[in-house]
Amino acid sequence: MSAAQGWGTPGHAGRYRERVFAERARLRADLAEMAARQQRVLADLLDFNAGTEFGRRHGFARIRTLADYRAAVPIQDYAAHAPLIERMAEGEPNLLTADAPVVYFTSSGSTGAHKKIPVTRRFMETVFFPFYYAAWAPLIEHFPDVMDRPDAVLNLKHDPLAVPPVTADGRPHVGASQVDFGTAFGEPLSAELGTAAPWATLPVDVAPDDHLEKMYLRLRLAVQSDVRALIGINPAMIAAVPYQLGLWWQRIVKDVHDGTLGGAPYGPADPERAAQLESLADYFGQVSPHHVWPRVRALFGWTTGVASLYMPSLRERFGAGTAVLTAPVAASEGPVGVPLDRHPSAGSLVPSASVYEFVDADEDLGPGSGTLLPEQLEPHRDYHVVFSHVGGLYRYAVGDIVRVVDRVAGVPRVAYAGRSTRSDAAGERLREAQVVRALEEALTSTGLALRNVACRVEEVEERAGRAPRYVFAVAPESPWLTAETERFAALLDTALGAESPGYARALRERRLAPATVRLLHPDAFHREWHARVADGVRPTQVKDRLFRQDESQWRRLIAASGERRDERRDKRQDERQDDRRGARI
Repeated sequence: MSAAQGWGTPGHAGRYRERVFAERARLRADLAEMAARQQRVLADLLDFNAGTEFGRRHGFARIRTLADYRAAVPIQDYAAHAPLIERMAEGEPNLLTADAPVVYFTSSGSTGAHKKIPVTRRFMETVFFPFYYAAWAPLIEHFPDVMDRPDAVLNLKHDPLAVPPVTADGRPHVGASQVDFGTAFGEPLSAELGTAAPWATLPVDVAPDDHLEKMYLRLRLAVQSDVRALIGINPAMIAAVPYQLGLWWQRIVKDVHDGTLGGAPYGPADPERAAQLESLADYFGQVSPHHVWPRVRALFGWTTGVASLYMPSLRERFGAGTAVLTAPVAASEGPVGVPLDRHPSAGSLVPSASVYEFVDADEDLGPGSGTLLPEQLEPHRDYHVVFSHVGGLYRYAVGDIVRVVDRVAGVPRVAYAGRSTRSDAAGERLREAQVVRALEEALTSTGLALRNVACRVEEVEERAGRAPRYVFAVAPESPWLTAETERFAALLDTALGAESPGYARALRERRLAPATVRLLHPDAFHREWHARVADGVRPTQVKDRLFRQDESQWRRLIAASGERRDERRDKRQDERQDDRRGARI
């Protein structure tokens, strides 16, 4: 039996609640003995993997302390681990880990290539499952009705595959949300909320890479349920829902009225619900999620980075009282922080998962960078994350920046602050986190709101010659007046200078021209997001991107206006439905 089927068995919700709360209690208890836990994690990964090729190469058997470990193993990114991972994927054993991978998680790297993250049983037992269960505690503790019915939660990231792609050694190479942890790892309670809903496993055939059609079909089915919460993790997926309702509205209503799913026979016709939906559009004009699901109580996803700028207005579309619970600070490679309460953005480090090290975010990260331990971190500062765990990643630079928010039981609580990528046209060395904070300050000062934002550096003609400047493409929540836009740009320049002395200096010396704002259609980012998904990229991997220096990406964003490919495609699908309906008549 798959893990998702467990939600249909008596007592499952109670057993799930017990497991979730027990894992959270253990993680809370671990916070009180952070240093001891970290030492045990180090000793375990060294002992367990001492006989691997990596372990022999770096003398794991001789290492006793963290200082020894730091001296023996350089900081490494995915590219440094990749040669051994590729050999593992060919079936060669005992390279990075003593136990063989069961699956490989996929993750988009900075080059766009799909990483292969080896996932072993030992990793899942000691690193993954404890934080994975604990992460759901705030949701089910404060909103227990999400467990009352299988269709109470619309889980946007759940996307099972009947025939997953595999590596050369036959192991699945998929996203974490595409793995049935019950079947693969013997965890019957591991199925997430919403994975047993009628739309979780689609009852009609659809191509595995036709992600837009799968999203449509799930949304069409969900409008006939009393949804109480949405799970997205990637906030761009949640942000897409209001846009998708508008984009697909006529098609949804038609399918509901006729009892069809994508135009194919599905179930009883429901003209009453279709009439209700039509009346919503007639009354409100533009339908929002809270019109369709008036009892939505919570959204679950990342709330920081660019999402922090649009989440307040997005939440209103799901209902003024809707709570937004932040997802763990984690990557496919492993966890960093897990929210154990309703803090809006941050989670505590997971002492039993990985050995954590940090480097000040203002420094360039390299193999020999000096690192800080958790107890050395300062609140309200940004850091590169480096972690090591028994799953075969050693002093791994994941490429994320976190911000220390505060401490709980002496352990830092961290929020995701952005990727470690810098933009540096004239010595400004801007990081994503700095730009997001500057944008937030300018938005607060002007009272403006946006749906998304991106920026790039362009050359402009100045009195002293050509100089680069930052251009911010903004999709406004509501129209911005010219005077408001100009004031926003000026305030943004000031805030960027406060975040980066190099930016302020470059402005003074006219090596940078003042930033400018280019207003886009409110739906421009949603249209571009849909276009990327239509190209075959899984929705979970199409994330907000602040820096858009690539010319083709920028042009694609700016050109996202007028009739779009997804709208033309939707019209064609409506026409095909009409043709099929006519044929049946």
